[in-house]
Amino acid sequence: MTVVGGSNIDIKVAIKGPTIPATSNPGMAMMSPGGVGRNIAHNLARLDVAVKLISAVGRDAQGDHLLDATKAAGVDVAAVRRGGGQTGVYAAVLDRDGELVIGVSAMDITAQITQRLLQRCHAEIAGAGFLVADCNLERNSLQWLQQCAKQNDIPFLVEPVSAVKVEKLNAILRRGAAIHTVTPNQQQLGALTGSDVKSLEATAKAARGLHDRGVANVLVGLGPEGALLSSIQGDEIRQHHVPAAQAKPQDVTGGGDAHVAGYVAGLVGGMKPLQAALLGQAAAGLAVSASESVSRKMSMKNLTSTAAALKRRVKEL
Repeated sequence: MTVVGGSNIDIKVAIKGPTIPATSNPGMAMMSPGGVGRNIAHNLARLDVAVKLISAVGRDAQGDHLLDATKAAGVDVAAVRRGGGQTGVYAAVLDRDGELVIGVSAMDITAQITQRLLQRCHAEIAGAGFLVADCNLERNSLQWLQQCAKQNDIPFLVEPVSAVKVEKLNAILRRGAAIHTVTPNQQQLGALTGSDVKSLEATAKAARGLHDRGVANVLVGLGPEGALLSSIQGDEIRQHHVPAAQAKPQDVTGGGDAHVAGYVAGLVGGMKPLQAALLGQAAAGLAVSASESVSRKMSMKNLTSTAAALKRRVKEL
């Protein structure tokens, strides 16, 4: 399978005490390989899925580090572009509970993942059994990928990334695109649908609206409340609340990426969407309990038992 998206260095600082705005807060810091697309690919490789990454990094030490770490994880990085400019950086400030206070993304280099680059990587894309893209990409690149997936009958998943970047996905859906799965959190779902989705009922209603716009499966991250899966099955829509595997996170950075990777690994392995969503929640639980963006404990063996335990707590809406 193939993942197309952002690669960057994650710089994370965690506040040790109460968060006090507009002043210096005591804390701790760490740096690790990151990027939504890269993290998804890294997690998939850890889950024994053969995966190729199409991305862009600079010709700098940070780019060298990203490629070395990603290749060492088992990801095929031959199609990653080494371009001019600085390798992307994502800086996150976390509170003492591991929740995101604010994040800043400096990823101009991702604009180098152009339609021309994608056309040069046509074999890696058209030959994929499953295709994942994140909304760090430019809108026309996302549109090209969606059309390529449609022409080659490839399941296509889009990860919105943020409430700001979700407009790129919205533009594709307005054109009547068919998409296998979208994976927003509640904030991103609200931006995507123009709805207030603070409750589970409102989230379920908003997810239904995306089915009318060409999305077959909507997997909504609910943070510590788990996830909501809304799927078209035959002539009906089935919706399930999947509980979280980890209630108290150490660091939420990378949790959504692991969620997507676990879900995709399940689908690629022949699972139905609900089974795959359970695997995704198990992966998210592992990720948020680790300080690094991709947990060193990420493996299919470690996910299977957790997913089985979660299955007993799934509720159909």
